[in-house]
Amino acid sequence: MAKNKGEARKFDPTFKGPIHNRGCTDVFCCILFILAILGYFAVGILAWSQGDPRKVIYPTDSRGQFCGQAGTPLEKKPLLFYFNILKCASPLTLLEFQCPTTQLCVESCPTKHMTLLKAYLNKGEQEYYKQFCKEGVDFSKMSAPEILRDGLCPSMLMSSKPFTRRCLPALSTMKGGVVVIGNETIFDNGEGEKVNATDFLDASKKSNVVVEARQVAMRIFEDYTVSWYWILIGLVIAMVVSLIFIVLLRYLAGIMIWIMIVMVILVIGYGIFHCAMEYRNLKGEPGSDVTIRDLGLQTDFSVYLQIRQTWLAFMIILSIVEVVVILLLIFLRKRVLIAIALIKEASRAVGHVMSSLLYPLLTFALLALVIAYWAITAVFLSTSNEQVYKVFNTTECEYSRDTCKPETFNTTNITAQCPDAECLFAFYGGETYYHKYLIMFQFYNVFLFFWCANFVTALGQVTLAGAFASYYWAFKKPDDIPANPICSSLGRALRYHTGSLAFGSLILSLVQVIRVLLEYLDQKLKAAQNRFAKFLLSCLKCCFWCLEKFIKFLNRNAYIMVAIYGKSFCTSARDAFFLLMRNIIRVAVLDKVTDFLLFLGKLLIVGIVGICSFFFFSGRIKAVEQTAPSLNYYWVPILTVVVGSYLIAHGFFSVYAMCVDTLFLCFLEDLERNDGTAERPYFMSQNLLTILKKSNEDQAKTVD
Repeated sequence: MAKNKGEARKFDPTFKGPIHNRGCTDVFCCILFILAILGYFAVGILAWSQGDPRKVIYPTDSRGQFCGQAGTPLEKKPLLFYFNILKCASPLTLLEFQCPTTQLCVESCPTKHMTLLKAYLNKGEQEYYKQFCKEGVDFSKMSAPEILRDGLCPSMLMSSKPFTRRCLPALSTMKGGVVVIGNETIFDNGEGEKVNATDFLDASKKSNVVVEARQVAMRIFEDYTVSWYWILIGLVIAMVVSLIFIVLLRYLAGIMIWIMIVMVILVIGYGIFHCAMEYRNLKGEPGSDVTIRDLGLQTDFSVYLQIRQTWLAFMIILSIVEVVVILLLIFLRKRVLIAIALIKEASRAVGHVMSSLLYPLLTFALLALVIAYWAITAVFLSTSNEQVYKVFNTTECEYSRDTCKPETFNTTNITAQCPDAECLFAFYGGETYYHKYLIMFQFYNVFLFFWCANFVTALGQVTLAGAFASYYWAFKKPDDIPANPICSSLGRALRYHTGSLAFGSLILSLVQVIRVLLEYLDQKLKAAQNRFAKFLLSCLKCCFWCLEKFIKFLNRNAYIMVAIYGKSFCTSARDAFFLLMRNIIRVAVLDKVTDFLLFLGKLLIVGIVGICSFFFFSGRIKAVEQTAPSLNYYWVPILTVVVGSYLIAHGFFSVYAMCVDTLFLCFLEDLERNDGTAERPYFMSQNLLTILKKSNEDQAKTVD
């Protein structure tokens, strides 16, 4: 055997499957992981003590107070009102996410146009106008110019509507494209100048840089509120279909695989047919020949379904997928039979270890816990900054954008040199040590998220590998299979190999964090004109993507060897790598063909549930047309059901995939350890022996 591929494992008459007499491995990494977890808890506690998620939920006025927060004086004032919405059209808004104008929390938005001078002269309108002024303003003691000079009231009010808890001009468009606010096009701004309603359009857009995104988000949220129970029904159906598929694989693996292959081809074929029909039906329709490029980005995504180019693109993509699937099946048809035999063996293993089908629920629960902790900590960290006030003014001033304190602002010389300057809340920040190192805490939060998530995944892989290895190395099945193999394997993994799991997941996490940093740099360099930097960054992203895939593949097989032999991560990774290298043809064909067939199974389940949800939510089924909820975007529940169905199918099929990978490595070990004689019999099933033209009576010629 070539030295660069390692030595084949020698026959050991005492080996009967996963070794029970084992010791702790990679203890240093275990200690490091525990310390990292304790540090993670410390960061979480620190973030929870400093953070305030209300900053995300409630808008803040010019003094940083939350509008509409329960238990505060502003509890009954949930809306944010801008003194001069036109100032929100300034580029400063996009840079600092804050309009350079006074902002107040109010009970309701103004419903009519009115100037301060008009309200000042009409006592009947003063009380209405005062609710949009700062506290303490007294019309009887101050003149209108004095009120404007001190910035106590806005110079005018206009008809507004609440949007994302902010009072924005009630813009509408009349026939001919004329922009109006309350049927008016020209306004007196209270300072003797006329303002066109169109000027407010840009200001209202820039007053919230994510206004369009929030509008879409609100519509999507509305769709979820009226369709969530139907989405749950769709996910339950996906779970039932997955379970039925798993049970059928247990007894009819060969037939089910061929049915699955044919069904996938038919499902994709129907998708091509449907796209072709939609493409043909739109021929001659007004506006259907508009290109996606000309249409640009639209918040109403259903618009894209009204143009022919969209359906043409879908048809081309599905056609390419169909051709690739058919070509792969044609060229790998001989290896498909052996792959089916492996899946049959995996079906028997899962049948004898039925508790393995429930293990993904534990993995899902642990991952949900990790994601929830990361998300909550991230929110608290991002909202743990203090209120920062800056000087805002409309004229040139040397103190512009300097920090200030509202309580002492009027006593400084800033107001003397800049009469129109105001000390307004700008953003959240701080100058303490905690705030200086806040970015490090955020980075630590992201890194530990990857590490913990990868550890949970690794724990599941080792647990399932140990259980299925117990099945394979049981000579008399099922009599020699140990009781509760899942619990036994989980106990061994936690007791002896926490360090090895932490080591493997640490390596993978480092690569993933580097990929995140590269994506961040890519976003920063998008506006740059340095082509070499962009090219170098693209090469690095590609290299680290490949490295991540390779490490995941190596870790998966290393964990199988850890589960069987109980050795350290590096030793197990080396043994697994050389074992696979000595059988590179089988790895490249059999194992990958099996993965492809299991992927087709997931694709079939997603296709069935996705097509059913499409016809239901789009109202194409006349029998349930009245039952289907009324939606803004019918693709929202469809996409949710499709993604959820894939995750559910992936959860069930991941057990099968891990089973196949474990049996495959055990199968390769079996071929190297044993020769079929009475002293060294093969542990593989009779079906695999027949396919490989081997037997346990005499050693036959190896057929690769």
